[in-house]
Amino acid sequence: MKKLTQSLAAVAAAAALALGGSAAAAAPPADLPQVPSATPGALDECAALTDFAYDRTVIESAELVPAGALENAGNPIGEHCVVTGHMNERVSEVDGQTYAIGFEMRLPTDWSGRFLYQANGGMDGNVNTALGAPMGGQLENGLQKGFAVISSDAGHSGSQNPLFGLDPQARLDYGHQAVGFLTPMAKELIAGAYGRGPDTSYIAGGSNGGRHTMVASTRYADQYDGFLPVAPGFNLPQAAVAQIWGAQQWNTVATTPGDLRSAFTDEERAAVSQAILDRCDTLDRLADGIVSDGERCAMFFDVERDIPACDGERDGSCLSAAQKEVLDRVMAGATTSDGERIYTSFPWDAGIANDGWAGWKLGASVFLDPMAVGFVFSPEPEDPSILGDLPGYALSVDIDEKAAGIWQPGITGMSPMEVHTPLGDGTDLDTLRETGAKMLVIHGASDGVFSPDDTVRWYDDVADRYKDADDFVRYFEVPGMAHVQGGMATDQFDALGTLVHWVEEGEAPERIVASARGEGNPAGVNPEVPASWAPDRTRPLCAYPEVARYMGGDPEAASSFACKPSSGGPNRKG
Repeated sequence: MKKLTQSLAAVAAAAALALGGSAAAAAPPADLPQVPSATPGALDECAALTDFAYDRTVIESAELVPAGALENAGNPIGEHCVVTGHMNERVSEVDGQTYAIGFEMRLPTDWSGRFLYQANGGMDGNVNTALGAPMGGQLENGLQKGFAVISSDAGHSGSQNPLFGLDPQARLDYGHQAVGFLTPMAKELIAGAYGRGPDTSYIAGGSNGGRHTMVASTRYADQYDGFLPVAPGFNLPQAAVAQIWGAQQWNTVATTPGDLRSAFTDEERAAVSQAILDRCDTLDRLADGIVSDGERCAMFFDVERDIPACDGERDGSCLSAAQKEVLDRVMAGATTSDGERIYTSFPWDAGIANDGWAGWKLGASVFLDPMAVGFVFSPEPEDPSILGDLPGYALSVDIDEKAAGIWQPGITGMSPMEVHTPLGDGTDLDTLRETGAKMLVIHGASDGVFSPDDTVRWYDDVADRYKDADDFVRYFEVPGMAHVQGGMATDQFDALGTLVHWVEEGEAPERIVASARGEGNPAGVNPEVPASWAPDRTRPLCAYPEVARYMGGDPEAASSFACKPSSGGPNRKG
């Protein structure tokens, strides 16, 4: 049925083009298809799955894991079968290394009828435990919900990071092809285990896993019914170059050259966080340590006026004039030497005090990002000798050259942007929409590496393309949340369950109730939850463009808030 719907949509789009119109402007169908709910099943096979046969696939092991052998949030995970294997093993003609797409599948004895592709983060290279948790610290992961879950290394091992970028196919696998190869194989393996394939299929991940998920929404949309990208780095090459650009800006005000933490200390970040709260906390009618209305904050917050200026030496309570200039420039977004934009702006949010924000801006920018840019996001890889001094490379590399390079064809025959980002501008979601699939996007307002401003810009473009965009894609921003999870935020919520209800029951989410992870919370402690908050504080996360506004009542309870349109003016996005 999905293929038939897709074919009819393609015919309609072609007809619209023939008549001089465009596919995007074609009249939408009166009703979008409804994906049927999944039907539970039971595991038929485990050990016998070692005999599973699929093209260029090797099953290494299949064994039953008893209930309680794994736990999450203090609760036992049920009995399941864990299958390990690899696909497409080969010896590279470029570097002589042996490459393969390694994977792990966990198949619950009591199956929900659903499949989940767990897209992993970072530079991949490791087969993480296939638990189906796109965010950490969640009370119930996908495996506990009865999903059959696959996890992979995206085509290279940890020991091959980052030099897998010397090999064109390894770049393609990391970019998107590993998902394309693994998905149909995983569905066949599920059929071998349960006697039938999955009723519904989902893909979810955070950070680079969010990128994989966003890429799949355009490249493999016919393979999935639900997409859950968290903190998606869907313009990853741009963001990585921007990180290095930012490192060079910070280094100009570092008291110890090369030590970016000395450019913007923990105490100074706390002072800036407080300045943001002083100006923007009560925009939602409640002083609660959360900036709920980022749009309006962008109108009101002013670096020069609102951040305390140092009269003399820096003492942690103020910023120098030079620091203010650098901070304002970094938050406005990376540019080339002639002012061309490399990446988008970042919002002013109190979570700038989060340690994760500093870790990405002032740490990873001189260690992780130069590896990615040097060997994966440059059209031709750098000389491996740069690995001997990554900070030196990051702080001296020609940003204009690297910014141009991500758009230039390289060793794959395509540019790094073509390989690692969604097709086109990422807004062509025709297949996703016309098959009844749904996408739920989550992003923390204080993400230090992938900007929620970029995610909002993308969503606005989708909404411009489709008048009914919120019928199949919705965006939820989490005030104060750092990259993927944590920070001064209510970062605990069931995004996966929300997506399932939307996909299979047609329940579009207007708000998601999120809680803090303070002391005693069964999901585990988030050390950056302020002591002044109730440990189990709850807040509504509102579907963009609405924001949470206090309406009266218990200031620690989500029920005291309503989702309302932002009272901000022009869009904050740069």
